[in-house]
Amino acid sequence: MKKRLYQSNVASYFQEHSSIFLFIVILFFMGVIFGAVVVNSMSFTQKEDLFYYLSQFFGEVSNGKVAENYDLFLQSFFHNSKFIGLIWILGISIIGLPVILILLFVKGMVVGFTVGFLVSQMGWKGFSLAIASILPQNLITIPIFILMASLSVIFSLRMIKKQFMKKYAQPMLPLFKGYILALIGAILLISVSSAVEAYVSPWFMKTIIEKII
Repeated sequence: MKKRLYQSNVASYFQEHSSIFLFIVILFFMGVIFGAVVVNSMSFTQKEDLFYYLSQFFGEVSNGKVAENYDLFLQSFFHNSKFIGLIWILGISIIGLPVILILLFVKGMVVGFTVGFLVSQMGWKGFSLAIASILPQNLITIPIFILMASLSVIFSLRMIKKQFMKKYAQPMLPLFKGYILALIGAILLISVSSAVEAYVSPWFMKTIIEKII
C-alpha cells in the first residue's frame, strides 16, 4: 500500500512539473546543438591544433599509457559530484536559478562540441570514438544532471514563492528533506557512472582505436 502511494506521489509530482522537466531537457539539447555548431566556427588552424593533441591522447590510450582505473574513477566521481553539489546549492538560493540553467546549457555544449569535433575531423571513425568514449557513462550521467537541474529549479521557484508570496503556505521542511534525498541518490548514481567511465569506457576506446587507427 505504501509502495503504491509513493509511486502515485512521484507520478503526480512529475506530472505537476512536467513543463519544467521538458524545458530542462530542451535546454540541455539546445546546448548540445550549439556545441556542435561551434565546431564549424573554428578556424582550420584551431582544428588542426586540437586534433593534434587529441591524436596524441588516442596514441596513449592505444598503448595503455593512461591513468590507472581507480584514479580515473576518483577524478570522474569528484568532478561530477562537485557539479551536482553546485546545482543543489544553487537550488536553495533564490538567485541561483539562472546559474543552474547556464551550467546545464554549458554541460550540453561540451558534449555537443566533443561529438561534433570528432565527427568533423574523423567522420564515422570519430562518431565511433564518441560512442565508445562518451556514451556509456553519459547514459547515466546526463539523466542525473537533467533530473537534479529540474529538481533544483523547482525548489528554487518554491523558495521564491515562499519569499515573495505571503499566501504561499506549503511547508518547506518536507520538500527540503526530499531535496536532500535526491542529492544522496544522485551521488550514488554518479559513483556508478564514474565506475563505467573508469573501467568500461577505456576498454571500449582502446578496442575502437586499435581497429580504426
